[in-house]
Amino acid sequence: MQQITIRGISPEVEKEVRKLAKDRGISINQVVKEIIHKEFKSHESALSSSLKELAGGWTADEAKEFERAIQSCEQIDEEMWE
Repeated sequence: MQQITIRGISPEVEKEVRKLAKDRGISINQVVKEIIHKEFKSHESALSSSLKELAGGWTADEAKEFERAIQSCEQIDEEMWE
């Protein structure tokens, strides 16, 4: 895997990263990876929600109502398959 070098971090931020690592008993590298993944995951969620707004979507109640409405269509008539 590729490496990334980060330069120019303020002493305060470095201190906080080191403290997080120590408090959680993990490496500084792991702390930084978690921060990066968290940031990009929030962007991923924002993208998927904007697509949902564009395409439309159902609430959980609407989805349940639809499933109830089509339930009879999902039943198999065994006599038709003989």
